[in-house]
Amino acid sequence: MEHPILFISLILEALGLPVPHGPVGDTLLSKLCAPYMTYTWLIMALLIILPKITMGKTEMVPGSGQNFWEACVGGLEGFMAEHMGEKRAAMMFPMIATFAFYILPANMMGLIPGFMSPTSSLNITLAMTLIVWVTHHFLGLKYHGIKYINHFTGPMWWLMPLMLPIEIISNIARILSLSIRLFGNIMAKETLLAILFMLVGAFFGPLPILCLGVLVSVVQTMVFVLLSTLYCAGAMEHAH
Repeated sequence: MEHPILFISLILEALGLPVPHGPVGDTLLSKLCAPYMTYTWLIMALLIILPKITMGKTEMVPGSGQNFWEACVGGLEGFMAEHMGEKRAAMMFPMIATFAFYILPANMMGLIPGFMSPTSSLNITLAMTLIVWVTHHFLGLKYHGIKYINHFTGPMWWLMPLMLPIEIISNIARILSLSIRLFGNIMAKETLLAILFMLVGAFFGPLPILCLGVLVSVVQTMVFVLLSTLYCAGAMEHAH
């Protein structure tokens, strides 16, 4: 759900670049200028610039900016280590941390009038989900080889005709559940905010929903990161 006026869309119009009115445009340039793409690039720029500004050079006695980023990185790494061990957490940290640091500001950006959340587009959430889905199967094959099929056949061989189709369907369903959960919650938040802005104005009416939107943004980030960590950890564990 887009706001009636998008900040970056006005910039694109001033530069003479196409601004698609639907989910995607007709040309490659229009697709690259789609709102969910331009706001993704904005978040990427912020994630590059803000640490440079707030942290500067790494020091033995950290300042407030370095303390903040160390707490974020250390907390996320410790959370992952609890579920998959320190060695595996260090291996998976770049991918999972990228999701975490992207999804949280992407979810919250739509709370600013004139901006939108890239995660309110199914294109973004589905792309991230496919990365997680392919990665956790790759890890399963890497750690177990052909024996990875034991994760789908159940604890006893004679249960395989029943368990195999159930496990395959439930595993494929992870693509839908992980992507649509994030997309649906963020799109619903933006839709509700847009309706309230139009009905009761830009200040006191939407304030409770803005507070709820912050909570939803944080919770959905945690859910995506947690499930991604559990899927990868489960694929690396031995089948029971």
